[in-house]
Amino acid sequence: MSNPLFVGIDIGSKKNYACFLNSSGDRVTHSLPFDNNLPGAQSILSSILSLAKTHSFDSISIGLEATSVYNSHLVNFFFFSQDLSPFNPQIYVINPKLIKGFKKSYPDLPKTDDIDAFVITDRLRFGRLPASAKVDLPYLSLRKLTRARFHLVQNLSREKCFFLTNLFIKFSTYAQYKPFSDTFGATSTSIITSFSTEDLVSMSLEQLISFIIQKGKNRFQNPNLIAQELKKIAADSYRLSSKMKESIDIVLSSILENITTTQAQIKRIDKAILKELAGIKHTLLSVPGIGPVSAAGIIAEIGNISSFKNQAALAKFAGLVWNKHQSGNFQAEETHISKSGNRYLRYFLVEAANCLRLHNPVFNDFYSRKYQKSNKHHHKRALILCARKLVRLIYSLLQSKKLYESPKKSS
Repeated sequence: MSNPLFVGIDIGSKKNYACFLNSSGDRVTHSLPFDNNLPGAQSILSSILSLAKTHSFDSISIGLEATSVYNSHLVNFFFFSQDLSPFNPQIYVINPKLIKGFKKSYPDLPKTDDIDAFVITDRLRFGRLPASAKVDLPYLSLRKLTRARFHLVQNLSREKCFFLTNLFIKFSTYAQYKPFSDTFGATSTSIITSFSTEDLVSMSLEQLISFIIQKGKNRFQNPNLIAQELKKIAADSYRLSSKMKESIDIVLSSILENITTTQAQIKRIDKAILKELAGIKHTLLSVPGIGPVSAAGIIAEIGNISSFKNQAALAKFAGLVWNKHQSGNFQAEETHISKSGNRYLRYFLVEAANCLRLHNPVFNDFYSRKYQKSNKHHHKRALILCARKLVRLIYSLLQSKKLYESPKKSS
């Protein structure tokens, strides 16, 4: 009969707490605090090994709550420990939602680090856990890069929204007329930062056309029409006080600097992603519509595909599943997607699905059919269903290591 030791660790940026239970749920010893650094990890490992020897434990399960980056070093430390290997260690990184829900079964427990460690350990003992953690070294560097890119893209989106908000203050009708296809293009931003509404109104049409041709490097087909629209924008926009003009110009210029810097950082990250991706064998780029960045993000988050028993498990990991809502004879027609999975993987899957609907005939047809069947949220629903379809394709390609083959059209 097996004799397992369960170790639950409450993670903090500076201090961790470990609780130790046997299979009956009894404490083997009191909870132990230890520093979240290498000496602290070494000390708790010594305690675990000492308890295993004293009580003749033959297996060890270690559970940690998922806490951003603060548990990463400890997971790696336990995973690669040769001293733990005789005990067939299983290391689990548990979703905080599972711990929070489990703690509700103990309504009288206070909130302390010691108690939190106990709840994690007891949840570990009860089982029904996610797959044990695997440290996939080839994917760690790529994962850092793709997650950093995700962070930069989110920042870029926020900066652009902030810019457009302030642009309304300076040129209140700019967004209505949309004189340029890209508001953040070089010519558009030059107009915004160089002139006030009064400047554009008083300028001659010829001067403005000349400015547009110069900044646009003579690429616009009809600079005359653009100049007329800009003068209309200036005439219809609200007027600002001289003090307000100065402030808004400083704000817009500062935001544009942030946007330019962030775009340069994304390009730098993209080059590093391509370099890391080149060292990983895969066939995702054989799918028309999947680019290197999306492929890298998907591969980095999935890691070794053998960790997932089927495509449904991969979809659950990404959070691309829908929870049923049924009671008696009632069956909800609209159900919400579960967002408890890996948000990075879900993001890259949805981004890839959006490209596929534009460049891949199979996904374009699938998207169109789902779009037409939707009663509301047409685009969003059809796109998410495309991402779910993509999960099945990715699982198949990564498992078989075969190139993508477009389905043959029936004659």
